[in-house]
Amino acid sequence: MRNEGVDGAVAPARWVRSSYSNGAGGECVECAYAGDRVLLRDTKVGDALVTGVGASAWGVFVRAVRGDGLRETSPSR
Repeated sequence: MRNEGVDGAVAPARWVRSSYSNGAGGECVECAYAGDRVLLRDTKVGDALVTGVGASAWGVFVRAVRGDGLRETSPSR
C-alpha cells in the first residue's frame, strides 16, 4: 500500500471511528471515503495530519486484516 499524502482542505462526507478504538477518547483512528480514495487521520491531531490511500489498496488492507493475513509468522527451521 502506497502512502499518498493529502494536500489542501479535506471535506469527506463523514469520518468513521474504528470500533476497536479506545472508548476513553484516546488512540483513535478515523477513516473517510473521498471519491476514489480513503482518508485516514488520528483523532488527537484531527485535520492537522491526514493521509490517503487508493480505495482498492484500502480494500486489500482491510481484507488482509479481517483474514488475519498480517499476522507475523516465525521463520521455519
